Amino acid sequence: MGSSVAEALASEENDIVVIDFKPELLEALKERVDIATVTGNAAHPSVLEQAGVDTADIVIAVTDRDETNMLACLIINTLYNRPKTIARVRAIDYLTHPHLFSPTGIPVDFVISPEQIVMESIRNLIEFPGVLHISDFAGGLVRLFSVKVVASGFLTGKKINALKERFSNGKIRIAAIFRQGKPLVINGEAMIETDDEVFFVAPRKEVRRVLKELNKLEPPLKRIIIAGGGHIGKRLALALEKDHQIKIIEKDSRRAKKIANELSNTTVLLGDCADEALLIEESIESTDLFCAITNNDGVNIISASLAKSLGARKTICLLNHISYSKLLPGTGIDVAVLPNQETLGSILKHVRRGDVAQVSSLCGGTAEAIEAIAHHNNGVNSVVGRPVNSINLPEGIVMGALIRKQQVISVHHDTVFEENDHVVMFAIDKKLVSSIEKVFQPI
Repeated sequence: MGSSVAEALASEENDIVVIDFKPELLEALKERVDIATVTGNAAHPSVLEQAGVDTADIVIAVTDRDETNMLACLIINTLYNRPKTIARVRAIDYLTHPHLFSPTGIPVDFVISPEQIVMESIRNLIEFPGVLHISDFAGGLVRLFSVKVVASGFLTGKKINALKERFSNGKIRIAAIFRQGKPLVINGEAMIETDDEVFFVAPRKEVRRVLKELNKLEPPLKRIIIAGGGHIGKRLALALEKDHQIKIIEKDSRRAKKIANELSNTTVLLGDCADEALLIEESIESTDLFCAITNNDGVNIISASLAKSLGARKTICLLNHISYSKLLPGTGIDVAVLPNQETLGSILKHVRRGDVAQVSSLCGGTAEAIEAIAHHNNGVNSVVGRPVNSINLPEGIVMGALIRKQQVISVHHDTVFEENDHVVMFAIDKKLVSSIEKVFQPI
């Protein structure tokens, strides 16, 4: 987690210092990224001072120990000039008591829970099994989602202009097309081809209709096997067990016993999720979804591929190392979920200049969807009072949605921005985000 955040922020010309008690990890990171490092305990004042906490704008505490992260934020608040703090908190026990992080509690500006973020991402994929990615904006009023174009599918060979006519209300827009991992410039004559990934932005209530039009509205996933009973697996079972038939396969006997006691309507199986005999015994051929979310990428790839070959309708695979996604073609695995990418957006929204409500990091971190809020800015570089066609955003930034007073409104070339409008935009290259920041930065 720390490495992925450091790489993403360093690539945007920020000055980054990474603290870790393992020098070999820091050396490996320094070989890849232009950063400074400090070896030591991130919660020790002397180590924080060595890292330059006095002049830092933000401290992001994302070690794998909640207590270290919270203690570091507490020490920073007590001893220093109070840079903005973000703490990773994993344990549900802490998160179920939000007042812990109130001004009179542990002084953390922003609490993030990667496991919760990833669980919600997977739950969205289960709700809409025909999509590759889905994320919420404007408090859930708008959704960004992508689909894979299949041979002889509805989208194959279509021009953007033809789709605009199909979705003519102005609230449903194609935000991006990626071909072999590379973005295409969106214009009316752009042609969609087999294997393209096409991103749509639509009001939440319109998503099912759009998927139905695209022949991507698949039958619901009811019978689900979760491989891995860790933080994410347990959260996912808790979220789904009332309305789905859930089984968890966990190989650690103590962990299996613990989660079995905490889940009321989930079957917990002690065993190896890559054991073919076990999968057959548990009727993998009639399983709607096999979700491989252990903490081992290799196990996830092998078990999900095996489950697919044995007849599971859909498979989801968790990958902590993005490079492993290159191994997926030919495995039959339907969707890969990248925890670091899913979590990165929750951090970037606090780093971005401007009034930013939400960020989603996409396509391996190369692209970004961003929800910014319009302000007058004393007339300097402001979008307020100006029509869409007068905003000089560079090619590669697509206006996806406009939300005004909790209502999604149609976006046309002559639509005039108003104070506090929420604008969802897609940048096909994250280097373009600085152009968005300039016009949405309050003064």
